[in-house]
Amino acid sequence: MKKKIQPFLYLSITVSLFTAFFAPTVNAQSFFKNHPQINPFQYEIVKEKTFQKAAVTSAHPLASMIGVAILQEGGNAFDAAIATQFTLAVVFPGAGNIGGGGFMLARKNNGELMGIDYREAAPKKASKDMYLDAQGNAINAMSKEGASASGIPGSVAGMISTHAYAKLPLEKLIEPAIELAKYGFVISEREAKGLNSEKANFLRNSSAPSAFTSRTWKSGDTLFQPDLAATLLRIQEKGLAGFYEGPTAEMIVKEMNYSGGFISLEDLKNYRPKFRKPIEFEYKNHHVISFSPPSSGGIIIAQMLKMIAPFEVEKMGLNTEASVSLMVEAQRRAYADRAEHMGDPDYYKVPTQTLISDAYVKDRMKDYQPGVVGSSKITQAGIPHESEQTTHFSVIDAEGNMVAITTTLNDTYGNKTIVAGAGFLLNNEMDDFSVKAGVPNMYGAIGGEANSIQPGKRMLSSMTPTLVTLNNKPYISIGTPGGTTIPNQVFEGLVNIIDFKMSIKEAIDAPRFHHQWIPDVLALESDFPQDVADALTKKGYKVTKRGRFGRMDGIKYNADGSLSAAGDKRGDDSVAGY
Repeated sequence: MKKKIQPFLYLSITVSLFTAFFAPTVNAQSFFKNHPQINPFQYEIVKEKTFQKAAVTSAHPLASMIGVAILQEGGNAFDAAIATQFTLAVVFPGAGNIGGGGFMLARKNNGELMGIDYREAAPKKASKDMYLDAQGNAINAMSKEGASASGIPGSVAGMISTHAYAKLPLEKLIEPAIELAKYGFVISEREAKGLNSEKANFLRNSSAPSAFTSRTWKSGDTLFQPDLAATLLRIQEKGLAGFYEGPTAEMIVKEMNYSGGFISLEDLKNYRPKFRKPIEFEYKNHHVISFSPPSSGGIIIAQMLKMIAPFEVEKMGLNTEASVSLMVEAQRRAYADRAEHMGDPDYYKVPTQTLISDAYVKDRMKDYQPGVVGSSKITQAGIPHESEQTTHFSVIDAEGNMVAITTTLNDTYGNKTIVAGAGFLLNNEMDDFSVKAGVPNMYGAIGGEANSIQPGKRMLSSMTPTLVTLNNKPYISIGTPGGTTIPNQVFEGLVNIIDFKMSIKEAIDAPRFHHQWIPDVLALESDFPQDVADALTKKGYKVTKRGRFGRMDGIKYNADGSLSAAGDKRGDDSVAGY
């Protein structure tokens, strides 16, 4: 029986604040006037609910509710995804974005699959050694913070490309985000703490103060973003040109010039999303669909699920010494392959089909011995022969169209640079390249030639938007943020559902573990069972406890045709539907 979790957080403002900020503008707010059930000044977080027809789950309740409202107005899953994405750019500035990039994975109700890659790209001025000093040492700060760390943003282009599959006018889908930016919304305690903790970084890395730095924030405050509203209005009126040309593009380049960034007007004007063929494979009678390179996620989860498929995982039990040991050894091998063989397929020949082939995966596990701890000094990448901030949201509409989207700024609040006059944060995705062979990025991931920097190239990603069908019918949409932990989170979530028969909520909330080959450390969430942690340590793993990671969201069809939607306990994630 699915455990019901009641909404637990009400964010409100006083009557006087409501009167001052909301009532005078209600006539100007066409979207919220037509949808009085969505109140930007008083809303609730719904962690789990079952719906009969359609559902949206995302990192913020306003984004999920707006996505559902668009569905109820006659839009499909693509309409809802666009509206949700632009809303997240306003209400979830730490990761929801128009200054970053991402991947859109979809399955239409006729079975057609599509993947849109709107990952950030390296500017024309980029070069392989751009983050090295005269002695050839990595200058770590350059690829992590400030304008120099930013790749060309892709999110706006991605949403406009997605609109080709939508029903409603783009102007209508952006409108709620504009109204939220202009007229404000109430922030939570978590959001207030995030803005306060980064205030000094924002001021140090940006050419001017912004809405984010205007005060010390607390729960219940209203955040107004007039500069962002104006930017969104330009996109609403002019589409691509409203962001990649004209005033917004000029503001981006001006910010680049202020602090040593590399993006030019030409880079922005020439940016285009790319359509990628999704990765497909079978796992225990379930058909899994995920994203292909430059995402590493699809290959990694295909390898890991195939590596454990011959074993009776369901008999080992959830988060036991036996199941964790097996899954960790699969993680070790897949992440070793990630470091060596994965990158942008337009610049490096990624042996995708070989890496996920049954023969190759079987060969990778031939040295696995149950009960024996592996070593990353011994386990290296295979030799294929050819013949933390991100956000995820899922949408399933009443017609059975499924959309899974993961977007990112890379680190929380990206490169901590707010474009003056435009009101949005830029990404620090250049750090996802291999700045030098053998030098880890901010997530400890190692890379080589496959992921070296080249102009126009897209950096390797861990984002893993994933769909599952059962008996050729829609079944699961799932994904998460979390840097290099993302593929492992999705891997564990799918095993929890398929092997351990957990509900979508139970699967998402279960304690997580993570191993990425290098460093040779097994990271466990703080609430992971201590007796299992002790057993793994005694067995020989180097175990460390860490805080919670990721914010997984998902939707799953039930046997009666209803939809169970779940938001992660680890954040303000919330579900909506009808």
